[in-house]
Amino acid sequence: MLMTIRAFYRATKVEKAQPPYDTIHLKVFYPAKMSGSDQEQNQGMVPADPQQAPFPIVILFSGINCNPELYKWLAIDLAQRGMLVVTFAWIAENLPGFISLTPGVDIAMLAPNTYGTAPTASALPALLTELERINSEGILAGMLDLQKIILGGHSAGARVAIESASPRFFPQVVASFGYGVHTAAGKMMGYEAGTILPLPDSLPLLLMGGTCDGVIANSSHRYGTVWEEATTPVSRTFQEAISGGRNDSYLMLIEGANHFSFTDPFDPTTGRPFLDFPATGPEDEIRSLMAETIGLFIDAHLRHQPKAFDALKQLLNNANPLIKSFERK
Repeated sequence: MLMTIRAFYRATKVEKAQPPYDTIHLKVFYPAKMSGSDQEQNQGMVPADPQQAPFPIVILFSGINCNPELYKWLAIDLAQRGMLVVTFAWIAENLPGFISLTPGVDIAMLAPNTYGTAPTASALPALLTELERINSEGILAGMLDLQKIILGGHSAGARVAIESASPRFFPQVVASFGYGVHTAAGKMMGYEAGTILPLPDSLPLLLMGGTCDGVIANSSHRYGTVWEEATTPVSRTFQEAISGGRNDSYLMLIEGANHFSFTDPFDPTTGRPFLDFPATGPEDEIRSLMAETIGLFIDAHLRHQPKAFDALKQLLNNANPLIKSFERK
């Protein structure tokens, strides 16, 4: 039986940002339970389901110029598993003269002399502060597990998520995941061609990529190289950016998925979808596989559910035609 999933909106300021580009708008998805109260009837504020609390928290970082509503499918699926999920919109000038809908990228922390010393997710401190406020007032007061925060995302949003998932930066962050993501270093930042930058490698990690990712394939010049396959930098990130050894880091390559298979509906008006290859797999089934894998990853490694571990093992050994490869280390 499916839960009732509801959402509400919040806004918060980014201290170091300059107006008018200093406001983040959040959409907060949560498991709800209809009550019939006046507040519910008049304002549409449905109480949270207390039987599911405290909720672990997933923060989803969008790709650049990707509307956060494109990830509603995943937010609802994870909320169905008893999690609180945050998507957000931030219009900012990350690069001089380039105003975009951004996951928040701290460009200064990508330089060779600073990388790895601080998080690259510039939106995250403001989001964490707002989550504390949400947990202190209103319909979700006292229902959030603020010590169990998972960072996830797509494309550039996934990159800042996996680069910032370290207890050195944020002790309350406990895992990360991303699709269409790698840590290849841009030549314009002063790195040698083909460099793969290291990840914190201290928490559970799930990397996913698609065999038809034309955005990654057609962006290789940024890194001074030509990728052998669309998934090459994703695989190299798993091989080179982490040492593993805890059996809680995973790489899944999905047959027939392109860069925007992680979004629904497809939006051709912004971002770089014109670089993408056509998806050759059934995209509803691809997204279902992604959501199931992400959910099982969280349930196994953060909620320590034995059935989820068993289901992940089955995925590793399953001859699913949508899974080109699935490995762990």
